[in-house]
Amino acid sequence: MNWGTKIAAGMSIFMVFIVVMVFTMFNSKTDALVDNDYYEKSINYDKVYDKKEQVKLDSAAPVIAVNAENIILVFKAPSQGTIRLMRTSDKKLDKAIAFETNSAKQVSIPATSLQKGPWRLSADWLSHEKSYLYEQEITVK
Repeated sequence: MNWGTKIAAGMSIFMVFIVVMVFTMFNSKTDALVDNDYYEKSINYDKVYDKKEQVKLDSAAPVIAVNAENIILVFKAPSQGTIRLMRTSDKKLDKAIAFETNSAKQVSIPATSLQKGPWRLSADWLSHEKSYLYEQEITVK
């Protein structure tokens, strides 16, 4: 085999390698770190930011207590909204719970149905005609 044949064989092997890599890349799973609705989230970013800042301005962050049976949120004023519990390791376990505080301005979420470990709690609520958004990492025991 002369040097011309070796160069042609080497280039052919390299091109097959590139074609296989491109095929593998296009058929692989999507990245779990990328949101499917990133465009909508970027449009609404100002609203989310304003809600988070409103929590700071009014010192309205809820007090969160986690025990083996319940996750208890205590708000500063009567509130209603949605609590999202997001599991970073498995999106299928995420839950959204609509709530309205009781007379003690509390919300109790049963923790027995949740897997033990880290969760991201996101509370989006309305109180005295103001919108709030508060996020915190919690650990279910």
